[in-house]
Amino acid sequence: MDHSQRRNGLIAQIIAALSSFITPFMLAAINVALPVISKELSLDAVTLNWISTSYLLSSAVFLLPFGKIADIYGRKKVFLIGIIIFLISSVFAGFSQNSFQLISSRILQGFGSSMIFGTGVAILSSIFPPGERGRVIGLNIAAVYLGLTFGPFLGGLITGHLGWRFIFFFNIPLSLLVIFFIVTKLKGEWAEAKGEKFDITGSVIYGVAIICIIYGMSVLPSLNGFILLGLGIIFLLIFIKVEQKIINPVLEISLFKNNRVFAFSNLAALINYSATFSATFLLSLFLQYGKSLSVQKTGLILLVQPVLMSIFSPLTGKISDKIQPRVLASTGMAISMIGLVLLIFVSTGTSITYIIICQLFLGFGFALFSSPNTNAVMSSVEKKSLGIASATLSTMRLTGQMLSMGLATLVFA
Repeated sequence: MDHSQRRNGLIAQIIAALSSFITPFMLAAINVALPVISKELSLDAVTLNWISTSYLLSSAVFLLPFGKIADIYGRKKVFLIGIIIFLISSVFAGFSQNSFQLISSRILQGFGSSMIFGTGVAILSSIFPPGERGRVIGLNIAAVYLGLTFGPFLGGLITGHLGWRFIFFFNIPLSLLVIFFIVTKLKGEWAEAKGEKFDITGSVIYGVAIICIIYGMSVLPSLNGFILLGLGIIFLLIFIKVEQKIINPVLEISLFKNNRVFAFSNLAALINYSATFSATFLLSLFLQYGKSLSVQKTGLILLVQPVLMSIFSPLTGKISDKIQPRVLASTGMAISMIGLVLLIFVSTGTSITYIIICQLFLGFGFALFSSPNTNAVMSSVEKKSLGIASATLSTMRLTGQMLSMGLATLVFA
């Protein structure tokens, strides 16, 4: 890479890191503010749950279609529209006067997020060659974990001193900064699948399948939950059948059939998030109700995992450029498994030190898994499919997170 390419690469890294920080920060910060929002807007538990679920659902439905649209019409273009929508929806959310306005804003925010998540890593993978990709992806994943780390802490601070609306307003200067960099500094456009037709039929069937699956998971163990889950699986099978017959599908099924690295790396992400995501949620409840700790102390203990992930992700990403990513990712999953096994033995008499050790295993395991696994997925496809690869991996992550929470709810019930 020459000097101008390096400069463009650095700009792309700043843009991707800022946007990768904003979206998870938003998710984590709002969760802390939910009790205050509930009180101010007089919301019941079901409506309150929709403030988080509507955002996740909207993101998951549109990730794959926008990944494909970005490959066809240009990743920079889609990314820019996504961040503008995210900015506008943040303003609307901040000024919401009732649950309908707030949930509508969150759906719009999820819509914008899907454009950002489906293209950010794809732009980085378009600019940087395979030998440097792991390092760059690692830094980007560190930004995601920093968002998750500071989300609860800053969210609590902002809500306590300024009110929950300022969590949404916090996005405005950061989003404007990203827009400024894209419009004035980022050179080039990446649309390697230009000329291909967009598959509307497949996108609609896929959207219905994802809504049924993710919403079904969120209402388990009710009968409706199982019915929706079943319907979602049926629509997913129809989607796979339809996609195999279309010339330019929204998702090339051949990527899963003929590309073992792509298929197994995505499956590994789904399994890993399904296994580990609810651990933080369960630990939060245990520390507050089982150990009678304050919200602040609980938050501090739960910081151990994302801080470790933020520190080690760039390093493991860099190593994955030199060592087979699958070796690192597999080792990471094994270390995370040790953390989960140790958590089985937690009881009210367990020391805080023991819980921190469990967090260290989970955090380090995840850092070893995440960057190399993303690097493996992005390096396993042609340039024209980078948007789809990024969107598929993000969808696996979101579905895994919802499945993990669904299983936790099921066990509770």
